[in-house]
Amino acid sequence: MVTLTWNRFVRGLRMKQKLTIIKVGGKVVEEEASLNRLLDDFASIDGCKALVHGGGRSATKVASLLGIESRMVDGRRITDAGMLKVVTMVYGGLVNKNIVAGLQARGVNALGLTGADMDAIRSVKRPVEAVDYGFVGDVTRVNAAVLAGLIAKGVVPVMAPLTHDGRGNLLNTNADTIAGETAKALSAGFDVTLVYCFEKKGVLRDENDEDSVIPCITPAEFERYVAGGIIRGGMIPKLENAFEAIDAGVSGVLITLASAIHTAGGTRIKK
Repeated sequence: MVTLTWNRFVRGLRMKQKLTIIKVGGKVVEEEASLNRLLDDFASIDGCKALVHGGGRSATKVASLLGIESRMVDGRRITDAGMLKVVTMVYGGLVNKNIVAGLQARGVNALGLTGADMDAIRSVKRPVEAVDYGFVGDVTRVNAAVLAGLIAKGVVPVMAPLTHDGRGNLLNTNADTIAGETAKALSAGFDVTLVYCFEKKGVLRDENDEDSVIPCITPAEFERYVAGGIIRGGMIPKLENAFEAIDAGVSGVLITLASAIHTAGGTRIKK
């Protein structure tokens, strides 16, 4: 029934509304000054919008206070049963509700969501291969009808990096992936721009030169940059997500500073 409703919504469109999805890392939303700047900038974005956030540093701090060890493999968090409780409290509670309250104060009718809320995003527990990541989810479905319905009512979704498996289990899920999958799912009904915000001005040719921003990247250029060691580490999956989004119908993807949402800078991803 949900699929039918979404299909009818898409078929009934005469012209797609613009939708901006902002994904922002934990460091930005966890520090008061940078959070306030982000909320000001986000609130001033015209048209429909949604925000996806992280919160890993706060989760690590709270886990330490509770005597729970934080374990990472290649920058990815191992989420055992104890850590799942921590990230649920931090991502779905502390960080998410601070953002929602800040947006409400700026006149933005925000609603905080995990993937379990309104069955927004389902995932499956990542299979154990070389590493057992524990309660980590890989997205299988974004409920586009539900999110589009909220957006149509003037509600701004604020999405925490938590999903569910439909059997009562919450799963820790990469925020970049949630942003990308949400953008892809909504691109049938909206003209979607996806903005990945992090601590650099964009993708850099030289990681020691903050001004060496690559203004745009195509798939062929991406392959050359990876082969040459210019793009490496965590930037590789971020860009892979970006190209998948473009291929799935997302109008544009930008990688930039959180404080540069309204500027012409950053790195644009092109086919």
